[in-house]
Amino acid sequence: MTMSVTADGDRLRAAGTGAQVLDALEDMFRSVGATHFLASGIPLPGRPMAPLILRASWGEYRDDKAIALNVPHSDAVLQKALRARGPFEWPDHGDGLRRDSTLLALTGTPGEVSLIGVPVSAFWPYQACVLGAGSDMSFEPKTILAFDHLCNEAFARLFALNYMRRERPGELSARERSVVELSAQGKTASDIASVLKISQRTVHAHLQNASEKLRASNKTQTVVEAMIYGQIEP
Repeated sequence: MTMSVTADGDRLRAAGTGAQVLDALEDMFRSVGATHFLASGIPLPGRPMAPLILRASWGEYRDDKAIALNVPHSDAVLQKALRARGPFEWPDHGDGLRRDSTLLALTGTPGEVSLIGVPVSAFWPYQACVLGAGSDMSFEPKTILAFDHLCNEAFARLFALNYMRRERPGELSARERSVVELSAQGKTASDIASVLKISQRTVHAHLQNASEKLRASNKTQTVVEAMIYGQIEP
């Protein structure tokens, strides 16, 4: 596997276009038996995934039909990617995974299907994941760790090539982030107003806007969701 990892890394670094970077990533996943591949930004609450998809080869949902890949932000696989501290393997025993994940249900693969997920979170506030799925994947534990490094290297290359933007629809504004960050530190509206030199009314307005964007029902949930979705530093 060492030679393959080295070759994959060299291929990524030599890629001159975003398409070549994504080709290299897809080939990596297919080399371990993945029949489905997806590289995409992770949508914020209430936002569609389709505009953030970089490469789709997911059953009948190919790049030219990716707009139809209607996956909610609450999908179990996306939520796993948001919370995972590193790459993960998710075997499907029976219908469990398909029941909890629209994404896996849309593979159209009969029988059991397994999934490899690699979260990409090194490019704050951008969050993404690279997924491979199939019914007959085979790999060693060190392989998935290598995929972690290579997926992050691939996204660094995509950004360097100006292939994509770090901003995602629905992100908090700079001032909204500041207000939520200070709230996370336990500061009151009065404290925040003093620090930012704005009125308490404006503080409450920013918190309300942030809550609506994150589909949160109160200040505590707003802070939690902001951390989960990379809008403030944890």
